[in-house]
Amino acid sequence: MLTGSPSLPPQPCEAPHDWVDRHLLAGPADQECLRFGAPVDRAALRALVAEQAARLTAAGLQRGGTAALRLAPSLGYAAALLACWQLGAQAVLLDHRLTDHEVARAVERLAPQVLVESAHGPAAAMRGFAETDPVPVALPNGRPAATGHALVQLSSGSTGPAKVIARTGADLLRELDCYARLAAFPKAGGRVVLLSSMVHVLGLVGGLLNSLHARVPLTVPARMTTAGILATIAADDRPTTVIGVPFHAELLAGAADPPPLPQLRRMIVAGELVRPGLPAAFTDRYGVPLGTMYGMTELGVIATDLDGALHPEAAPVHGMDVREDGGELHIAMAASPYPGLTDPTRWSDGRLHTRDAGRVDPATGRVTVLGRRDSQVSIGGLKVDLNEVEHTLAALPEVREAVVVFVDGAIEAYLAAETTEAAGAAGAADRADAVREALARELAPFKRPRQLTFLPALPRTATGKLVRDTAALRAAAP
Repeated sequence: MLTGSPSLPPQPCEAPHDWVDRHLLAGPADQECLRFGAPVDRAALRALVAEQAARLTAAGLQRGGTAALRLAPSLGYAAALLACWQLGAQAVLLDHRLTDHEVARAVERLAPQVLVESAHGPAAAMRGFAETDPVPVALPNGRPAATGHALVQLSSGSTGPAKVIARTGADLLRELDCYARLAAFPKAGGRVVLLSSMVHVLGLVGGLLNSLHARVPLTVPARMTTAGILATIAADDRPTTVIGVPFHAELLAGAADPPPLPQLRRMIVAGELVRPGLPAAFTDRYGVPLGTMYGMTELGVIATDLDGALHPEAAPVHGMDVREDGGELHIAMAASPYPGLTDPTRWSDGRLHTRDAGRVDPATGRVTVLGRRDSQVSIGGLKVDLNEVEHTLAALPEVREAVVVFVDGAIEAYLAAETTEAAGAAGAADRADAVREALARELAPFKRPRQLTFLPALPRTATGKLVRDTAALRAAAP
């Protein structure tokens, strides 16, 4: 049960000015740090942050205030975010792809004092970044920050309504320290090509903030197509790491004739489990590892397998205390990341209850993530793990990706075919028959989906995660 917490007096966010200037903006003036089409050096970035700080101050934002950013990935977004923190304000991140109705609901729910949007129109589909001119507008019913958190995010909402999650500046610096200790994560002298959204935790901290902190230039492709991503990798000779979600790895692994990419060192993905066979397919195509990370918006990076040598295991990052409790992963966390609410099923006694099923090897401490804890259902009194059904389907040659849900006492499967070419009604029926025959060989009858629905592509959240909400899946079905 959710219960309201005692109201807290407004408090300024932790370490205003200092942590942004010392850890993110410091460095030689002429050192390239970002590239959104054209390179940006640190002197130019510092000037843009100062300009955005002046605009925010003119709109009434002060230390301890709150500002919501609804901006596409862009230089303007990066500058506005850093300016908020430099002023000692709390930044609320809203995905630019949300509708006006969704933004209005979020503003009503979170009550920021300032809303920052772009004077330019929305970014075109498949664009990696946009031209933005951030315009802050004071909101009449906004409230100052009730806690010292620097960052407020909304979860991806892949399984239902988004959660409000808050993190302090100190926690962001802790996560950056974890990245710095990973030998295989990008270091000075290399570069990052970022495919993940900078509004969400992987692209924000693992991408944008870490690149500024580690002094590794970050590039966002102009177009998020296979050709656009490959061209961006090929455009620079420096050792390159690509950071994205499994969907992006699927795109690249499926490239018919990619160019030689001697600068590519690895790709790193997070956000959801990779399908069986994808790491090998990616390595076969490019000759480099597909690394994986396990993380959450609440904590950031938790465990990694950056060389692909431990799969399906991952090693916890520095200082991360992960335990297995009744088949669920619990992680030490001093305070709840959910501001204003107390939910003992999500956080209690200094531990975050991840709701992820998993194992922890008692000898090595390595973590194996098995999927969502709520994936276990009962069919006629027999326990079925929907993750097992989903992985079995995704491994079939006829299936590119799969989502399995439990509805009205039965299992339903939503599938995207391995080929995107139209096969006609007869071909689709043959494909479904082939999948059913394979399942008859590999799964007990009570584990098999009652219904198979093929879609041209499975719906995804703004972060690229597969949607597991039954209503959304049914709405996408023919």
